[in-house]
Amino acid sequence: MSDPRWPHRQPDQRSCGAACLVVATMLTDASYDARLRADPGSWPAEVLRVHREVTGLRDHGAAALPWPRLLGTPPWAVARRLSRRPGGRWRTGLVRLGARSGAFASLLVLAGHDVPVPLYVGSPLLPRHVVLVVGVRGEDLLVWDPARGATMRVTRKAFETGRLPFGRWRTPWFVVAPAAVAG
Repeated sequence: MSDPRWPHRQPDQRSCGAACLVVATMLTDASYDARLRADPGSWPAEVLRVHREVTGLRDHGAAALPWPRLLGTPPWAVARRLSRRPGGRWRTGLVRLGARSGAFASLLVLAGHDVPVPLYVGSPLLPRHVVLVVGVRGEDLLVWDPARGATMRVTRKAFETGRLPFGRWRTPWFVVAPAAVAG
């Protein structure tokens, strides 16, 4: 389903994680949200700026493990960036095959409390894409996909069976969540 709140797509094939960070910040920082909405043309530059920062040697003055931008945004960089916000430390949790039900339940709780949560998805062999859990509708997650610029419904069954609606990337791999939840 199209989502008028975040109609933009990621500006290149590697910036899905940065696009999720930008939308997560828009959801939790009204002034940042207003600034980006006032100039819709600023979206690509802002996403690419965030991508450069989180994959570089320094992120907002703090030393960072460098990462080739060609490979996208690593989960630890997303966790580090989210940890700068009020509310404490974030970390990456592996979504284990036998623990997908628990991971889905945690995502429902966080999304129900308006906490946007990055989710790394991919093939059964590798994580390849980042999407953002942005809400709940009934018993389903609402997940923004930066490749489409649209919000998708994700059912418990789709999550648990690795049949997510994100093109070729159907398997949940990592959740970047507040440390108390990420495990």
